[in-house]
Formats: sequence, C-alpha cells, structure tokens
Amino acid sequence: MEERIVSAHLHSEDDVQIEMGLRPKSFDEYIGQEKIKEKLAIYVRAAQERNEALDHVLLYGPPGLGKTTLAHIIAWELGVSIRVTSGPAIERPGDLAALLTNLGHGDVLFIDEIHRLNRSVEEILYPAMEDNALDIIIGKGPGARSLRLDLPPFTMIGATVRAGLLTSPLRDRFGVLDRLDFYTPEELEKIILRSAGILKVKAEKEGASIIARASRGTPRVANRLLKRVRDFAQVKADNIITAEVAGEALKMLQLDLRGLDEIDRRLLRALIEKFDGGPVGLDTLATCISEEPETLEDVYEPYLMQLGLLKRTARGRTATGEAYLYLNLPPKDEPQQQLW
Repeated sequence: MEERIVSAHLHSEDDVQIEMGLRPKSFDEYIGQEKIKEKLAIYVRAAQERNEALDHVLLYGPPGLGKTTLAHIIAWELGVSIRVTSGPAIERPGDLAALLTNLGHGDVLFIDEIHRLNRSVEEILYPAMEDNALDIIIGKGPGARSLRLDLPPFTMIGATVRAGLLTSPLRDRFGVLDRLDFYTPEELEKIILRSAGILKVKAEKEGASIIARASRGTPRVANRLLKRVRDFAQVKADNIITAEVAGEALKMLQLDLRGLDEIDRRLLRALIEKFDGGPVGLDTLATCISEEPETLEDVYEPYLMQLGLLKRTARGRTATGEAYLYLNLPPKDEPQQQLW
C-alpha cells in the first residue's frame, strides 16, 4: 500500500532524528491531552514522594497522538531510564527476560503495540508486573525445575490502538488506563508553531492554522505536513509559511483543508456512485477500492466518521448527506413512505 502523507503511522522515510527533536521532553512542553497530562503528573509526583515505582500505565488510542512521547516524558519526569521495544520484537520469553533483568529500580519498560505480544511471552509478564518476579524454567523433561528471580520495582508502559485488543489478564494488571483523543485545530496550531521554531522556519499564525486544519487531529501528521510545506516555502516563497503558501502546498499534495486526500474521496465516491450511498458491507467496499478490510476499518474510516461523512450501521457502511455535499453530488432520494 502506498504511504499516504496523512497516515498517522510512521513512514519509512520519516527522519527519526527530526521526529525526536520535535518531541516535547516534559509535561510543561507537551501540548494537548490536558486531563491525561494532569493525572499523570499527579501520579508521577506521588510516586516520587513515596520513593516507589509508578504503577503500570496503559495508553491507548489512534496512532500518532503521542503515546510514545508520553512514555518518554513519564520516564524523564521520574528521573529514571527507559527501555523501548515493541510487541512483535519480543519473539521469545528469553527476550523479555533479558529486558526485565536489566532494569534498575523504578525504571520504565515501554512496549509499543503491546497487543501483539506472543502468548507465551505475555504469561511471563503476569508475575513480573504483579509480584516483581520472573519465573524461569531450567532444563527439559522430568528434570526440569522452576526458578524464581526477584526483579526491582519497575513501571511497565504499554501502548496500543485499542485496549480491547489486549487479553483481560494483561489489561487488568495495569493500574492506570488512559485513552488519547484527537487534537483540536487550536492545539495543533500551537504544536506547528512550536515545531516551526525548532525547524528554524518562520510560520505565520494563519499559515499554521491552515496546516492544522488539514492534519486530521494528529500531531504526527501535523509535523509531517509542516516539513513538506517548509520545503515548498523554501523553494517557492521566501522561506515564510503564509496562509497562501500553506494553501498552495496542500494543493500540490492533493489535500483539501479538511485533510482529505484522493484515497478518501475515492472511497466516498465508490460508496455513493457504485452502491447508491449504502449500506454496503466492509469486505465489499474494501474489494471495490482494492484495500484490505482491516486497513479500511482502522485507517480510513475513523476520520471520515469524525467528519460526519460516513456512518457504520448494523447493515454496513453508509454515506451521509454531508458526503454528498462534499463531493458536489445530488443527495440520495429519500424513499417515499407507503400509506397502505
């Protein structure tokens, strides 16, 4: 699948050094998610005053909203080290054991995509999270014996797109569960102006506002668009991101002011023109636009639903009246009510 500039997932060509440079390093620098930030700051301070490890934290929500950033901030605010890995990277129980035994007192272990942990690996986490202990089987067959190693108190931070993807035993072992929501255009505007300062490019408030409106409520998309608009401003303008420059850059990227690209428009057109606006099943719609059903459900649909252009019903996907207006198509005729 072609990587979309408005995709909330990390791109293969994303510059990791710039990404890390744009990330805030403390709660004071972090913009948005105010309620979550306030709660975490209290939990962190309380753990520090008691000289205890912070309770295990599960962060969930759509990609690109700052789960990894919050994990690093928590570790920084606690003044401890952080070890970063992902669910797919931990293939065997020994891999997890190596990570756990190298943690210091109060350290943070961050596992991205924690819902993709192997079941045998996940079972080792249960005593580690609950009792600070690691159970290891030594030997094979009748001579095998179990050895329990004590672990220092540590904090597990897991990240996932949906908390429901985790098994109940694992989810129940997290003391703090927080869902990250999409950002408002005003919050994204502040993020863009801050990032522009780090990237040493001048961005006017009106230009940042246009980029924010096209960022689909996601800071990762906002920063990626800012870098592309910066390139446009450097070559086509005087290295200043004005409203006009931002608008021209988005037009070059085939994005509108809502952040919708050609793939979004193709999906809506297929739903309206080929299926009379729906309802139509997920698999049928995915086949029609040559995409996987999971991609359609997890990547395309959430933002279209947020804008009120698409509805999920028990019978399938349906285009709203707003979708007809957006595509400049005549509205679907309402069926006439029979009187007898």
